[in-house]
Amino acid sequence: MNNTKSPKNISLKNQLELCLFCALIGAVAGALVWILLKIMAVGTEFLWKWLPGKISVPYYTIFICVAGAAIIGIFRKIFGDYPEDLETVMGKVRTEKRYEYKNMLVMMVAALLPLLIGSSVGPEAGLTGIIVGLCYWAGDNLKFAGQNTRNYSQIGAAVSMSVLFHAPLFGIFEVEENSEEDLAALTKGSKLFIYGIALAAGTGIYAGLSALFGAGLSGFPSFDMVEIQKKDYLLMILYILCGLILAYFYQATHKLTGNISNRFPAVVKEIFAGLCLGIMGSFLPALMFSGEEQMGTLMKTYTSYLPLALIGIAFFKLLLTNLCIQFGLKGGHFFPVIFAGVCMGYGMAMLICGPDGGHVVFGAAIVTASLLGGIMKKPLAVTMLLFLCFPVKMFIWIFIAAAVGSKLVTLKPEQLSSVV
Repeated sequence: MNNTKSPKNISLKNQLELCLFCALIGAVAGALVWILLKIMAVGTEFLWKWLPGKISVPYYTIFICVAGAAIIGIFRKIFGDYPEDLETVMGKVRTEKRYEYKNMLVMMVAALLPLLIGSSVGPEAGLTGIIVGLCYWAGDNLKFAGQNTRNYSQIGAAVSMSVLFHAPLFGIFEVEENSEEDLAALTKGSKLFIYGIALAAGTGIYAGLSALFGAGLSGFPSFDMVEIQKKDYLLMILYILCGLILAYFYQATHKLTGNISNRFPAVVKEIFAGLCLGIMGSFLPALMFSGEEQMGTLMKTYTSYLPLALIGIAFFKLLLTNLCIQFGLKGGHFFPVIFAGVCMGYGMAMLICGPDGGHVVFGAAIVTASLLGGIMKKPLAVTMLLFLCFPVKMFIWIFIAAAVGSKLVTLKPEQLSSVV
């Protein structure tokens, strides 16, 4: 009697295992995103709203930032340089063919601490390392998962980014666009199908937990539909130029702050960053945190700002973000960069056209797209990221601005020594 399984049955079994495990990865990613954001929301509520109402401490913002930065510095000195950003994590996956997962609890704590003290960074940096680490743990401990570990890690990273930013296609293009290698074992059609399964599971788990227990970070607010006028199209070149200037400024300050931070000993550089964060946050609270909630407030109160003040906030936000990242108060850069782009777009549009809502929304969209395109070099990912923030009718103009930014901002960090 022949008990040999047919190749067709084996292939079907493998495909079923792949789909089920990718759904599990998506569910775990969605749950981890919710847990991180919920802890962050509760922690910031306690530290920045409840506690100041109970005690009176002079220069409270400076005190919390410096004390928190000292704790972060000691933590990093003991446990290592975490969290790692998406490019670093996926770079290790490509070159080393694995990612170390023994320090996942450390990565979670390291991702949370800067967010709690108001560092000008986003939460995405720590999440991708944790998700990719879990995928490699599964590959080492689950027999059927071993051969697809790298594919799982890419899917997990994409899902976590998509759920975090409430932009379903952003994670896919952020991981895949401009990549030298596709998912090795998957065809184009099956790749999208597998991503779809993982995204549905991740989004469903995140939405379910948010409905039951409340959400943490709600994502960037959406701008209302506006009428685009001929004047706006003519101003596109100026808005794109403003985005390019911000992109070059971001790259230059990233290199400059990195060079300066190398001269500081451990712990001291974190305390210095905390002091700068506390002082700047005391005078301009909008510069602190990732910028998600601040942008919602800005959309309602932008007319109370002078245009030049908004332009200045854009530059200071990028500078402070790079200072935090390079001096140890680490995190992601997407949220702060978007906030800076919106501030610049609002400021320039108000300077030229006045406070009319349609003009400022269009200006914010184009400046932000050009800025992100110049930094990320991934116009499709930028478009997918901004798609849920700005009106649908701006889709093509956002893509054009992002594509121009990705082509014209050619300097790389290692080429900036001559600039700074």
